[in-house]
Amino acid sequence: MRIGRNLGLFVALSALWGLSFPAISAGLETLPPLLFAAFRYDVGGVLLLAFLVVRSVEWRPETREDGIAILVAGAFLIAGNSLLFVGQQTVPGGIASILYALIPILTTGFAAVFLPAEPLTGRRMVGVLIGLAGVGVIARPDPSNLLGAEFIGVAFVVAAAVSVAFGSVLLRTRSPTLGIAPMTAWAMVLGGLLLHAGSLAAGEPVASVRFSPVSLVAILYLGVLASAVAYVIYFTLLDRFGPLEINLISYVVPVFATIGGILLLDEGLTVTMVVGFTLIASGFFVLKARVIAREFGYPA
Repeated sequence: MRIGRNLGLFVALSALWGLSFPAISAGLETLPPLLFAAFRYDVGGVLLLAFLVVRSVEWRPETREDGIAILVAGAFLIAGNSLLFVGQQTVPGGIASILYALIPILTTGFAAVFLPAEPLTGRRMVGVLIGLAGVGVIARPDPSNLLGAEFIGVAFVVAAAVSVAFGSVLLRTRSPTLGIAPMTAWAMVLGGLLLHAGSLAAGEPVASVRFSPVSLVAILYLGVLASAVAYVIYFTLLDRFGPLEINLISYVVPVFATIGGILLLDEGLTVTMVVGFTLIASGFFVLKARVIAREFGYPA
């Protein structure tokens, strides 16, 4: 019974995060990207904080390290993630989700630079290069069209993945006393504020924004289900299984994102998407070959 519950939570989390990609695409029809992202994290941060208060979980940051960790997470994991919204103005959600699966691979690369205990070995370098090859297959860079809207959109999505990966490595250099859940809640609140400021600085037409039924549903879905509820599930699974199994979610999310895009937005599935995803997933398994072997009881 417990195995069934855990598998159900894993699939639910993959679906919630996967369907966030078509939700972003739908909301972008009427909302500017930075403001849209800000609304998502406003809702998600407030709801997650409220959940923690009701559950009597320690939610107040108390140390300097807590503050630095929240600042790093808010800037790179939340505000930096808004580049995904910018990119999805021209990139379909299915492709964006596949590119986002680069995060575990990029995290390994940044860890090799900033964490001396995790050097970039030959095997890890091969894994990173395979993953980047997957990006190349999807992006199909054309020297004559490097400033094309779709290629620039891909660049923004990859930049979002870089920001999240870099921020996650920076967090590993800090020693906060605050738990992961309240730190994420505060990071969403801070990231939302940064995004509101960024929206104003970018000159997004805030005053003329008109909410449509679709955009309201997208904000509520992203803020309530894909943020507040999803992170509660995430922390539950992280506590039960650890980071390796959680990383595998990155390779289930594109399945739900692609299916959601096809059913809800009439997006398509192409051969390059399949090949690119296969390369990115293969890069991850090359990087984690020894860890995966140990998990299944084989000599590393």
